[in-house]
Amino acid sequence: MAFANGTEFNEFFLAGLSDISELQSLMFLLFFCIYVITVLTNVAIIIITCLSPNLHTPMYFFLSSFSFLEICYVSSTIPKMLSNILAKHKTISYSGCVTQMYWFLLLGGAECYMLAAMAYDRYNAICRPLLYSVILSKRTCIQLIFGSWIIGAVNALIHTALTFTLPFCTNKINHFFCDIPPLLKLACTNTWVNEMTVFLISGSVIVGSFILTMISYVKIISAILNIQINSGRKKTFSTCASHFVVVIIFYGSGIFMYFRPKSSYSLDQDRLIAVMYTIIAPLLNPFIYTCRNSDVKAAARKLLDQIIITGKL
Repeated sequence: MAFANGTEFNEFFLAGLSDISELQSLMFLLFFCIYVITVLTNVAIIIITCLSPNLHTPMYFFLSSFSFLEICYVSSTIPKMLSNILAKHKTISYSGCVTQMYWFLLLGGAECYMLAAMAYDRYNAICRPLLYSVILSKRTCIQLIFGSWIIGAVNALIHTALTFTLPFCTNKINHFFCDIPPLLKLACTNTWVNEMTVFLISGSVIVGSFILTMISYVKIISAILNIQINSGRKKTFSTCASHFVVVIIFYGSGIFMYFRPKSSYSLDQDRLIAVMYTIIAPLLNPFIYTCRNSDVKAAARKLLDQIIITGKL
């Protein structure tokens, strides 16, 4: 529970995405469709990679793990947002807010290092192809994924614990889900320690994984530039271009959101940026990864033909 001058808060009120009542039904339909598409496309990627023997490689193991994470990631915020869009009282219980923040931060932190692991996979595939299967053994891949989740869990635990030990002056959150910046604005006390913790620990998670990712890409680009044949360059670059687009979208919006002083937070601006990395990026990621991936498309067509002919997978 949170107390402010003797007042106990059992729930928080969420401002949502818009106060215009005429837009509520339209927003519900839009974001419901986005959620369904995001979940279905990521489930499809998991099914395709699991049932296609030619996709049982480290690259697609990481892709299916990333798809599972994306399903969890959007599910930590969108279902509650949808239920509140049409609700008269847009609320979330105190324990629900704690849980939502913890899982959102855990999944966001895990995604940072999973993207770094996927960049490392592309680096080894392009720059060290003869050692690729040795370096990225099944055990190593599992360890990289497990490590990503552990880092996310520790990061989330620290920030959630620090945030909810603050005394809150009000329980009206000017956002559509429980996140660190809007909750810090509710505090009745100085939040310097929390802001520094966000800067240092989240900085280590976000910037640290971003640096690791960029190191892989610098080496990848260097290797591509050394390829003499233009067609070879294009083919090699296409194998990592989609991942690089995902990295830019995710890190760009995340760094903008969390690496600012509390005084510079803007309600409308923060809502827009949050929509980008919590809703739009997960929607785009499956299409970015598969639209130019001939292996995934070929495997999908083969499975679809099998279903049509035999009636089963």
